Amino acid sequence: MIVKKIFVSSQKRFLFFYSVLALSIGVLSGCKVGLIPETEEAQNRYAATVEQDHFGDSYTQIKYLDQGWKPEDSLWFYNTTQGSNLMPYDFFLALEKPGESQLFRSDENMNFYRYLPQKASSGNPDALPVGWVKDVYKGKEYAGLTCAACHTGQINYNGVGIRIDGGPATADMENIMIDLAKALQYTRENAEAKQRFVKKVLERGNYKTEADVLADLSKYEQRIYSYTFINASQTPYGYARLDAFGRIYNRVLEHVINERELRELLHDRKVRFDKELTKAQIEEISKLDKAVTEKEIDEILSKMDKVITGEQRDHLMEQLKKHLTPLQIALLNDAVFNRPDAPVSYPFLWDIAQHDYVQWNGIANNAGLGPIGRNTGEVIGVFGALDWREEKGISLPSLLFQGSGNTRVRFDSSVDVQNLHRIESHLKKLNSPVWPQEILGDIDKEKAARGEILFAEYCAACHAAVDRTDPDRRIIANMTRVSDVGTDSTMAKNSFAYQGYSGILRNQYVSLEVGNLLLDKKAPVAALLTQATKNVVATPDPDKWFFQRWADWAVNLVTAYTENEIKSSIKNGNYDPDTTVNPLASLNAYKGRPLNGIWATAPYLHNGSVPTLYHLLLPKKREGDPDNGEYRPDQFKVGSREFDPEKVGLKSSDKGFTFDTSSPANSNAGHEYASGKTAQPNGETLKPLSKEEKLDLLEYLKTL
Repeated sequence: MIVKKIFVSSQKRFLFFYSVLALSIGVLSGCKVGLIPETEEAQNRYAATVEQDHFGDSYTQIKYLDQGWKPEDSLWFYNTTQGSNLMPYDFFLALEKPGESQLFRSDENMNFYRYLPQKASSGNPDALPVGWVKDVYKGKEYAGLTCAACHTGQINYNGVGIRIDGGPATADMENIMIDLAKALQYTRENAEAKQRFVKKVLERGNYKTEADVLADLSKYEQRIYSYTFINASQTPYGYARLDAFGRIYNRVLEHVINERELRELLHDRKVRFDKELTKAQIEEISKLDKAVTEKEIDEILSKMDKVITGEQRDHLMEQLKKHLTPLQIALLNDAVFNRPDAPVSYPFLWDIAQHDYVQWNGIANNAGLGPIGRNTGEVIGVFGALDWREEKGISLPSLLFQGSGNTRVRFDSSVDVQNLHRIESHLKKLNSPVWPQEILGDIDKEKAARGEILFAEYCAACHAAVDRTDPDRRIIANMTRVSDVGTDSTMAKNSFAYQGYSGILRNQYVSLEVGNLLLDKKAPVAALLTQATKNVVATPDPDKWFFQRWADWAVNLVTAYTENEIKSSIKNGNYDPDTTVNPLASLNAYKGRPLNGIWATAPYLHNGSVPTLYHLLLPKKREGDPDNGEYRPDQFKVGSREFDPEKVGLKSSDKGFTFDTSSPANSNAGHEYASGKTAQPNGETLKPLSKEEKLDLLEYLKTL
């Protein structure tokens, strides 16, 4: 009864505070997008062209399509920070490639990782590539990523670069992080490179002494190296893919582990080598220090008190590396984290604000606080600064999402919840791109008409039609269980099967579709992520002065609920429903969505294992199939942006990342409806389409 009274009283104070705030300062829940000059550069969103790059790609002009955004809308999306703090901003501007004087952030080098080059503008004075931005947190400037880094695409044809707002990026985030760590290490170790680096950083005026610069140089080298170590995968990602959920999961696990669990792990015989080892492990250990003793474990933990209780919780493995041997670190890493070994294509963003469920397997409910929670999870994954810690007492945010108790968890972070809300509102205006016939060639209307009939028979059961410009449109995700659609299962399985230590979240309740889940010592990481993101959203921004902090907090929560027109609803389709025995069963499915704009989103399937739409209409070659048949390619190159308007997808050039469909999580099987290999949702398997029929269907897909 006491708790209930406190909560009701808090609600009244909250509503009163919000009312006064709204009347007194007129807080806007949307985003302000300033006008830009009527210059050719501005109208082209300050996009830079490329004569010829590493892949042989060339485009001398940039074209934008009508997607409902004006130039100022695109630029706002590119340059609006979300709280991503990868490394000090001055470091990013001054860092050189190892062994070269060329800046790491140069257009040529960033384009190699497939981040789109930009010219300088008022909102981007240092001409950072699309999706890279300066963020300020606690008085310090950082380089970080915006949504646009992963969700802005481009295809090239006959020297024209077609920018696709909200389209999937071709970016290689895995290797740019690995190479950033190498560049920082080289700078620290090479005297001449270090001297140039320190001079450039000091000239910018944010660091006072060389010692301060070198201290942070070592810190961020280890920080980014630790990130790449924790997230090392047996399946290379290459271009156009990322296991974002796997990496978000690991950042959550890194920041919720507490001293009790860490102490148990460091005493664990599996980590301390008190177990039967292989000959190779024994040989490796003999070259290293001996396993830590019980006394040494206690000494390590006493030195690491801040790692468990304050800002130094960030980058746990970075701290432990100072005390443990490499093999011990590897074993501890396996005990704490899960391998992010299910890379998927970057999702395209048009219609995302109108969806009921989002992500490839519908893991995120788009109702209520869902969109802000989803975006908060994304910032956690792209280097939001996280200072989560246990404290005594209660607060209004903790009452909302943690319940009563003597201990609360503070979820201070750099996550800019207000901007995340603005970004989500901004995306409501984004429409899918329409095939530009003046660039890519005319659509054959007769073939497309025949293809429309085939689409209704073969595709429409999962991929409904939608009016791309209707402001009241709703997108219903049609879920199909993995065993039925037959595509690679790794991503879906990881989403519900991965477990982790609940740490500071232990004994909290997480609301799932079938009821509340009480977090045990180990819990599904999906549940831990849900609880963490809700609490981050409910925590006032620690980087703002008191009045603004609570004003923005109130507005963010109220507008997130009141402005989101998506209500909670049951999932649609053929999938295994959630039960109290298996509360995450529905995640073992993949989503079918409307295909408007699908022509601009290659490569295809959730894991990017099929290069073009034409290949998607072909079957996978299986044992016993004739060699002279036409099949999906087992290998192809990814990286080039050159477009193939005949097959509708990206060309496979001589250079780039070799996508091998035999590697784990890379299977290109499944979704073979047009080839008569996959049954429709009603259980009927339709006859294989002829080549002419496939080309008709392909022509219709261009019209969507």
